[in-house]
Amino acid sequence: MTVPRDFQEPPRSRPDVVIGREDLFTSAREQLGRGGSVLLHGPAGIGKSTVLRALAADYAGAARTVLRCSATESESHLPFLALADLFGLVLDDVSGALPAAQRTALESALTGRGESTLQRDGLALRLAVLSALRALAAEGPVLVVADDLQWLDAASAELLGFAARRLGDTPVQMLCAVRTEGQEYDRHLRASPPDTLAVRLGPLSRTQVSALLDHRGYTPLSRSTIRDIHRTSGGNPLFALELGRALAESPTRPRPGEPLPVPTSLRALVLSRLEMLSDEARRTLLVASAGARPTLALLHAAGREHAEAETAQAAALGLLATEGEGPAVRFAHPLISAALYAEAPAQERRAVHAALSTAASDPIERARHLALATTGTDPEVAARLAEAAALARDRGAPSMAASLGLLAARHTPADSAPGPDERRLQAAEDAITAGEADLARDIARDVLTRASVPAERVRAWMVVIEAAGQALGDVDAVFPQALADAGDDPRLLALVHYQLAWRGLVVEGDFAEARQEAAHAAELAARGEDRRTELMALSFQASTETLMGHPDAPATVKRALKEPQDPYVACHHNGAGSARFRWLIMSDQLPEARATITALLREVRRRGMVESEVHFLRFLADTELRSGHCGRALDLARESLRLARDAGIGEGASAMLASLAEASGGDVDRALALAREAADHAEVDGDQMYLSRALAALGYAQSVAGDPAGAVRSLRRVRELEQGLGINDPARGRWHGDLAEALVRVGEPGEAQDVIDTARVHALRLGRESVLAVLDRAEALVRAARGEHEAALVRLTSVQDRLGRLGYGLEEARAAFALARLRAQTAAFPRAGGTPLPGPASYDEAARLFRRCRALPWLRQVDAAAAAGPAAVEPASAAPPVALDALEGLAAMERQVASLVMEGATNREIAARLFISVKTVEATLTRVYRKLGIRSRVDIVRLAAGRRTT
Repeated sequence: MTVPRDFQEPPRSRPDVVIGREDLFTSAREQLGRGGSVLLHGPAGIGKSTVLRALAADYAGAARTVLRCSATESESHLPFLALADLFGLVLDDVSGALPAAQRTALESALTGRGESTLQRDGLALRLAVLSALRALAAEGPVLVVADDLQWLDAASAELLGFAARRLGDTPVQMLCAVRTEGQEYDRHLRASPPDTLAVRLGPLSRTQVSALLDHRGYTPLSRSTIRDIHRTSGGNPLFALELGRALAESPTRPRPGEPLPVPTSLRALVLSRLEMLSDEARRTLLVASAGARPTLALLHAAGREHAEAETAQAAALGLLATEGEGPAVRFAHPLISAALYAEAPAQERRAVHAALSTAASDPIERARHLALATTGTDPEVAARLAEAAALARDRGAPSMAASLGLLAARHTPADSAPGPDERRLQAAEDAITAGEADLARDIARDVLTRASVPAERVRAWMVVIEAAGQALGDVDAVFPQALADAGDDPRLLALVHYQLAWRGLVVEGDFAEARQEAAHAAELAARGEDRRTELMALSFQASTETLMGHPDAPATVKRALKEPQDPYVACHHNGAGSARFRWLIMSDQLPEARATITALLREVRRRGMVESEVHFLRFLADTELRSGHCGRALDLARESLRLARDAGIGEGASAMLASLAEASGGDVDRALALAREAADHAEVDGDQMYLSRALAALGYAQSVAGDPAGAVRSLRRVRELEQGLGINDPARGRWHGDLAEALVRVGEPGEAQDVIDTARVHALRLGRESVLAVLDRAEALVRAARGEHEAALVRLTSVQDRLGRLGYGLEEARAAFALARLRAQTAAFPRAGGTPLPGPASYDEAARLFRRCRALPWLRQVDAAAAAGPAAVEPASAAPPVALDALEGLAAMERQVASLVMEGATNREIAARLFISVKTVEATLTRVYRKLGIRSRVDIVRLAAGRRTT
């Protein structure tokens, strides 16, 4: 597809911000940093110029001289034009360094004062360009930046290629971009320096297209619309921006099931070739553009008798793809199909859909085409569309069901039963299932503007609440209206109280209130004979009780699993199967938990339940992580996060689990960033429950990163949050051992023992064997810090064995690592008797176990410890830092704030790091001043400094 050079992007789409190209941008920047050259290539509109400009701006400071040229198709016939762009401003600087013949030839070519030609002055010109670059490089590095090499005039291209091949070690680098449709960059690569890195820019993903549109200000677009933009643009950034601009500026949206309208700016890119088609061939292509999966057989059935010859003509013009096998008729680019459809008159489009409504073999497709061929309301058409929507739902295509449902509503007469709004609400619920929350919310809001039937209004309110996700605080005003509409109908009240249970948990952070509301919702639903809502409420109650460590949890789980079951609830991420999974994994039944969640994941994928898929991928990743399969967990966690970001649901929870997986088996810096992202999501949503999980992930990542003080700050905050939430089961977040171990490392063994003792009480009551083992591992470190080395050795040996039998591979490896470190410490700092601890003072066992888990960050720690040797290991009983001594007598939060003041942090920085408000920081500091008998933050710093010098 050819994009004219004079095609103008909208002004706001010009900034050189690289989106979705981070990896290749890094590779190119590293190549330039090594002194090499870079050739960017890819199809028109793919973003080469944006990346080129960003790289040039990033690297230009390292070069003494930057030479630039940007060719255009309309000027490509002018000889030496690119050469003049490159050397015109530096000619005076280099001419003195050139031999007379070379100088004359170059000046003649650049200034036009003479008739220099490549044929007549070829050798002199070639040598002049090479000599000029060498002369500039003698003063410092040179960067040549050339865009659109395909339009470079032939003379300039030849001269640059000659010089590039002969520069050798001369510090001249080239940063170029060229338009290619396939792998046709070899010719340009041969004309580049030998060390040139060729970087191909491919299409953007849907998530990247969404980020690009958002960055350029096209924010009102729904995710379903962004999905259509991505499909139509083929991931091409320029095409996506033009489609986004046109849609954002359009007062109307396309009808459900119709392709996107293509703006004139993009139609022009393909219409010139369409005009070369015969009228009959163009009609055949229009039929293909309207079909979901066009084939030659479909075109014949739709009345296109000469489809083979007409599609061959289109393929010869580059409109249809010629590669590939099978009967499909595929356009060379989705934009061609969209532009062809958009250009056709409405009457002709309806005729095409009418033909396809009988030609298509799939009943869903036939119904869709019938709807698009029909104008106005028609009860028969509406009924066929509703049946097709139900079929799509059963096939696991809820997004298609939502689209068909909206078409059914459009064709449903106002006085029909079911009515148009009832069908719209079904479409909204299908959209929720498909992960298209914004579409569902828009439909529900539209229904609420006119609906008067209480059942329809409450149903619409439920969609609005569901679409809010974790941000339930944003829809607080909905609950009173929903309760008023529900009246005294137990079925409707059950729906509202079920959502109130979620509000109590997420917004209020009150597990007791959430449990009470869920139980009330289950009772109301049973009275109203609404088994689905009853099961959802019981499942929620069971999960809440499990997290609370409530004694009724097992009985409630059994009630939620009691027959009759509802297939939808059984596999929903908040349903009975999910509640059972939580119980299994918190009870250390890892094989059963894995089997349960694997079956649930398979079912929700079959049904197309996107939000449930996001959560179940995360649950399975968590199971694999606990089992010590870090590589598998990392793959699953990344998949969950990609899907969450694509759908815009569950992003915080998926980022939290991805952080844990990265810290265990991937990149620790990425783990820290993801944990902070998850905490930010929870803060924005007002979700205290997931805030504690995100901070626990942050604390773990900080521990792995070698920042025990940071881990202590994060995990102390988790402890405060969970105490406020009423969470008593230590198997929920499993952060207690990490906090205790971090406290030992910063010299606070007393507080560490308090954490262990408190968690152990609940773990013993609930039978949490793996938690007890991890707490014993932490207690062994406390004992070692107190000089009780033999007791610590015995405890760690037992812990490693217990964790191995329970199947917690990563925790087993951590116990082996702690054991090796303890032996190394006693070897470096012998006990009074001079006898080292029994057993091999080696890290081999820990390394073997971490390698088995593919726990790369931990393995790097083992390798570093082994390489450092015993002398580098600090004694476990090292005295606590004097800065912490200075804060004795302060409460945990007061100590954290004061410690950060000692580091020089401002109140705003302290608030950000501890996830509290600035006012809370100020109030805490006031209490610190009073307790320490000082007047200001300066006195805290002086106090710390005084302690250090005594």
